[in-house]
Amino acid sequence: MSTTPVTRALDALSIPYRLHKHKAPVRSLEQAARERGLAPGQIIRSLVFRLEEGSFVMVLVAGPARVSWPRLRRYLQVSRLTTASLDEVLQATGYRPGTVSPYGLPQPMRLLADRGLMAPDVLSLGAGVANTGVILAREDLLRTLSPEIGDFTD
Repeated sequence: MSTTPVTRALDALSIPYRLHKHKAPVRSLEQAARERGLAPGQIIRSLVFRLEEGSFVMVLVAGPARVSWPRLRRYLQVSRLTTASLDEVLQATGYRPGTVSPYGLPQPMRLLADRGLMAPDVLSLGAGVANTGVILAREDLLRTLSPEIGDFTD
């Protein structure tokens, strides 16, 4: 495997990155971080939520952080939202859960980033295919995605 939807999007944006293919299936965040030579807080999870009216929002959170439902609802000014189902994630992003990335989406999606991912200079995201991640500079991610930054975790 030389390219993925994510690496093609990064190449089109001229963003330097390193592609890491795990030798065995990734079973945990800690394993992914260790094998990529990173701390767990440098692994960014791309979480997809469905809003009341049926639209989707992606929230980027660092490592083991947990999304605060009350904070997220308050920020989005909604009374209800749900975690997108497996089928909804695939439909909205083109990626299977565990491979989701904010890069290479089939259509634009509102993108939020928790302030917790602002600390590390280097981050890793899903690459769009299983057991693979891309490692890139936080500065490049913020510059090219321009996510809405906020406090979305407990």
